Amino acid sequence: MLDLSGFGWQLLAGAAVTLEVAFLSLAFGVALGIAGAAAKLSPLAWIRVPATLLTNLVRGVPEFLLLLIVYFSLPDILSGLLGTDVSIGPLAGGVLALSVVFGAYASETFRGGFAAVPKGQIEAARAFGMPRARIFVRIHLPQAWRYALPGISNLWQTLLKDTSLVSVLGLEEIMRKADIAAQVTKRPFDFYVAAALIYLAFVLLSGPAFAWAERRANRGLARAA
Repeated sequence: MLDLSGFGWQLLAGAAVTLEVAFLSLAFGVALGIAGAAAKLSPLAWIRVPATLLTNLVRGVPEFLLLLIVYFSLPDILSGLLGTDVSIGPLAGGVLALSVVFGAYASETFRGGFAAVPKGQIEAARAFGMPRARIFVRIHLPQAWRYALPGISNLWQTLLKDTSLVSVLGLEEIMRKADIAAQVTKRPFDFYVAAALIYLAFVLLSGPAFAWAERRANRGLARAA
């Protein structure tokens, strides 16, 4: 039995911060992933090539290193460019770094999803005179989302665990709370195991949520079958 010595509520507070970071990073990361996928599929080389190079660069750099660059170096770069002091808080820095990482990986997932949409449907929509933006929103994106959901589910589970990296910025999420409690009580095993169980619970609960999302995304196909 784990002895949390009154720090249980602190771990729950840290869990709430972890979920905040994860959901914000998911929202921004999905948006970046869709934009990145669209750029990679662009017929214009000046859009496609930089997007491909940028996502490959982000995926080739460790998440921890990117987090440090965003939090410690980006403010100095922006301050030099803007001529004024710029600061980034731990929450904003963590969300920004994790969103960029998630978006880089998600761009490949969405690129595959967009490529899987039957071209005949796009051509039929154009033949009916639908604007390009409406084709994207009504035909391309919903079907690409259906194809991309399994991959997004895997990326989400990785994102949940990567939120532990923001503890180095001083943000009091699960790992930061567990580390503080372990140092105060001199019982690291209890608190690190408790933190591990919380992460495991988040991952296990995510499975049914994404399974429901996949069923909902495929509901039209089920009726057609």
